[in-house]
Amino acid sequence: MAEWTVERVAERFREAAITAHRLPPVRVQGYFNTWPAIRRMPWETFGAEPTIRRFPPAPEAIERMLEAMRWVQWLEEEERHLVWMRAERHRWRDICTRFGCDRTTAWRRWQRALQTVADRLNSKQGTSRQCMPLSGTIAK
Repeated sequence: MAEWTVERVAERFREAAITAHRLPPVRVQGYFNTWPAIRRMPWETFGAEPTIRRFPPAPEAIERMLEAMRWVQWLEEEERHLVWMRAERHRWRDICTRFGCDRTTAWRRWQRALQTVADRLNSKQGTSRQCMPLSGTIAK
């Protein structure tokens, strides 16, 4: 496998966010509706919200999403929120408001978090939590 880069890690997180949004909604078990389905006339549905139809993700995409979720555990809590907000394509302005920092600072923290994940994936030491420190950067 090729070496992991910041761009590849960011793309994998983006794919994980898309896959997470494509999963079926969680519903409470045990409740059901006994009313019959009502077919509406076209003029009755003019003001109705359009139904969102999502195709479920492929099993391979779910496996990659779960793998990316395991990577998130290597990061500090603030870094996790930053990486996931960026994977969901939140604007930098919203991210800066959430973390109380400048755009450049938020971008640098995001890059450092992705670099931490990439370094951890590229390391030859395995994937146990004691292999590498979670905070700080690794000099090469």
